[in-house]
Amino acid sequence: MESFLRGGKLKAIGNVIITGGSSGIGKYFIHQLRTLENRPLICNLSRSKPAENFINYPFYHLPCDLGQRNELEAAAEKLIELLQDRPGEILLINNSGFGAYGFFPTPGIEEHLDMIDVNVKAVVHLTSLLLPLLKKRGGAIVNIASTAAFQPTPYMATYGASKAFLLHWGLALGEELRKTGIQVLTICPGPTGTAFYRRAGFQEPVVPDAIGLSVEKVVADSLKALDKGKKLAVPGMLNKFLATTSSRLPKSLAARIGERLLRQYSRPKK
Repeated sequence: MESFLRGGKLKAIGNVIITGGSSGIGKYFIHQLRTLENRPLICNLSRSKPAENFINYPFYHLPCDLGQRNELEAAAEKLIELLQDRPGEILLINNSGFGAYGFFPTPGIEEHLDMIDVNVKAVVHLTSLLLPLLKKRGGAIVNIASTAAFQPTPYMATYGASKAFLLHWGLALGEELRKTGIQVLTICPGPTGTAFYRRAGFQEPVVPDAIGLSVEKVVADSLKALDKGKKLAVPGMLNKFLATTSSRLPKSLAARIGERLLRQYSRPKK
């Protein structure tokens, strides 16, 4: 077990709420958090249940389409009731999100509207519903954004903009909550070995293996940043360099460079 998982801020966590824990980064978050010695209750909100064996471990799955407001509100109500009398601080991980690749509005405007609902609206809404409980009990909020948040992303325009919102919203929220003791951490992973890119429309990995990161690396860096009290983390040295460089460029130039880079990975669909 990683040494940072044995103590520090994570030791006080008694309850974890995560969205999209059935696959990818979210699934590995659950895998790692289950190794905590304090054995927090883990609550997963997603349409499908993780294909793992949770025998003899406190785990609760709430089937929920985060893009549907009524389902999200019903799930939050159940969570508040479940966690009301449980000891320990609360860790909320807003992990769910998806993208699409192609000339806007490929593959269809409904896909882009659903993306905004899941990547943006659901994060803001769920956090607002759980924030009173977090203020009462203490804890932290982790938002999974992306390195796409640091520059315009042609052919993934809606996705990149949704992650830019999450980056700035998370940092602003962290300042608002600074005196409450609630930590808000925004994670900006680069390309990661998950099903994300297949869902987005890519037929093969979009970057060389040297740039892409494993979900294990992303989650490990995220938990280390959380335990150190950080507000922003970009896993991977190369990703840190690229994020810093692109964010300092004029936005129009960054968009032009982004267009050339993204176009070379796959012919965008019109």
